[in-house]
Amino acid sequence: MRSTLRRLAIATIAATAAVSLAACSSSASPSSPSADANPYGLITPGQIRVASLGDAKPYTFTDANGDFTGFDVQLFKNVAGRIGIHDVVFTGQDFSGLLAAVANGQFDVGVAAIGITPDRKKTVDFSDGYLAGYLTVMTTKKSGIKTVADLAGKRLGVVQGTLQEQYAEKHFPKTQLVRFPDNNSAIAAVNSGTIDAHFLDYEAAKTYAKQFGLINAINIPSFDAPAGFAIAKGKTKFREALDKALRAAMDDGTWEKLYQKWFPGSPMPAQYLPASQRTASPTPAPANG
Repeated sequence: MRSTLRRLAIATIAATAAVSLAACSSSASPSSPSADANPYGLITPGQIRVASLGDAKPYTFTDANGDFTGFDVQLFKNVAGRIGIHDVVFTGQDFSGLLAAVANGQFDVGVAAIGITPDRKKTVDFSDGYLAGYLTVMTTKKSGIKTVADLAGKRLGVVQGTLQEQYAEKHFPKTQLVRFPDNNSAIAAVNSGTIDAHFLDYEAAKTYAKQFGLINAINIPSFDAPAGFAIAKGKTKFREALDKALRAAMDDGTWEKLYQKWFPGSPMPAQYLPASQRTASPTPAPANG
């Protein structure tokens, strides 16, 4: 009896030791299956959730069917496809909270012609730049605003959290800034006479000028803050993969074709063209009328 019990005890100890060794071996595996399936640390493996804007034409906006489109949207989908991800879900956000939503993990990336600035880099990381443009003061034909000096004492609209707001705070100290959640509400205020002018992006201003008969009175270069894709800090593999794919889209002419499609007749920032085509970037003429 004692001999039988002894043998059973030894067998139990051996089995327990074998299970423990197997568990240790599994935990010591240098690469877990979950990490291999989600190398970029996405919220949902195989899917990129994008925070964007629904009214920033021609960059990001919703069409008649409610689908997101525009230059930034099509460029990002192309870039995402190059890293093997074709399930890209865009969701509209207020710009003022967009970067915070990316930083706290609600979205994988922010895509909305977001200018790269030192302050914003404190909150999120950015891809390499992919677009450089101009800032425009839009007003009515009767406002008398033609130069920056004319803005003194005027009520100027800005969308909260944008590069235009930051620029105006620094460079237009004698101007009264009126903050809006989006361009549409600010343009409505210009038309109603509630504000004297609105400070927005050059490309968006062209569209509003045609739609409402307003004029783009002042164009200001913004090449010191090119647009980039916003990414939560610490996602180094994701950022590096996007940068590599973005450069490939520029080198093979994809970026150029999309730019020509969405910004016909606009000056083309040469730094994003294939190497054989890079020349000095032109300055846009005022789009009055």
